[in-house]
Amino acid sequence: MKRVFLIVLDSFGIGGMPDAERFGDFDVSTVRAVSRSKKLQIPNMKKLGLFQIDGVELAPGTDRGEGYTGVIGRMTERSAGKDTTIGHWEIAGVYSPDPLPTYPDGFPEEVLDPFREQTGRGVLCNKPYSGTQVIADYGEEQLRTGDLIVYTSADSVFQIAAHEELIPVEELYRYCEIARKILVGKHGVGRVIARPFVGTPGNFTRTPRRHDFSLLPPSVTMLDQLKEAGKDVLAVGKIRDIFASRGITEYVTTTGNPDGIEKTLAWMDRDFDGLCFTNLVDTDMIYGHRRDVDGYAEALSYFDAKLPEIMGKLRDEDLLIITADHGCDPSYTRTTDHTREYVPMLMWGPKTEPRNLGTRDSFADIGASVLKVFGIEPKFAGTAFL
Repeated sequence: MKRVFLIVLDSFGIGGMPDAERFGDFDVSTVRAVSRSKKLQIPNMKKLGLFQIDGVELAPGTDRGEGYTGVIGRMTERSAGKDTTIGHWEIAGVYSPDPLPTYPDGFPEEVLDPFREQTGRGVLCNKPYSGTQVIADYGEEQLRTGDLIVYTSADSVFQIAAHEELIPVEELYRYCEIARKILVGKHGVGRVIARPFVGTPGNFTRTPRRHDFSLLPPSVTMLDQLKEAGKDVLAVGKIRDIFASRGITEYVTTTGNPDGIEKTLAWMDRDFDGLCFTNLVDTDMIYGHRRDVDGYAEALSYFDAKLPEIMGKLRDEDLLIITADHGCDPSYTRTTDHTREYVPMLMWGPKTEPRNLGTRDSFADIGASVLKVFGIEPKFAGTAFL
């Protein structure tokens, strides 16, 4: 029985890629930004070799450590994107030659007209907006009119916010399903997201019953192949949403990084044969986009403090892989968008020996390596490093 634990530290990039400027990103590095923070305490990832990965630039005076205990590598995003969906899909073997559509000026009427007609409700906002600010600015009008707050971000997303007492969550989910069917082809956004909220004017808060309705991956993934081979594919956090439930045998939702870590630890106590795939989103959602360097550093430090417990639960045949899906430099003030960066790969198991894999050609090498653990030949372009 073999188990692989694949943990994505959402948006933890380690330096701008050569084509970063094409994506509007100049001199970006998430790891460099957080290395400037006095809140950053990550001795365990440093011991694995995080700071010795090729090209990692750190704040002056940062101790890189001597030697390392893990298998380390710098992962190149081959796909044309810097978002959650494309990053996770590439980890699992899907190459995306074109970026998913974004809507900096709001959605066109050819999208909104059928949405209004099929939901029977009007639309408020229709522009990029902060998720907390949009309910503060439009929540009272939403309650008064019954219209839906539709907004986007720098990501390829169509988000719908509605008050739970006016529009039950299941009804909001149905509206998202309607939007998902409309948003295909050239308007095929990565995710349609339900954003329920509660409270009174001046005191609106989002609830944990967010739900993402993702595009189906356009080709076979690591998850598909594992499931087809009879392996367990356990998803923690938004992994299920990113892959639209495909290739997953069991899942749990999470309320944030601490909850995601605890649920991963709980599954480490179970007997299973396959993959546990975890996304820890707080670094991106709460700190990266809000350009909170110290908060980002504290979130990484919390994970690092739990790392000895995670590693201590690995059995002889187990592997732990830590990576990311894109960057989101919290010190970059040109935008609040993700940043086009390389991502780290740290691998450790009771039987692994330290080595530096250098710079890899694709995130998909991770998916190919996971499949190789189970003797499965990948049906996608990716080179196993095991």
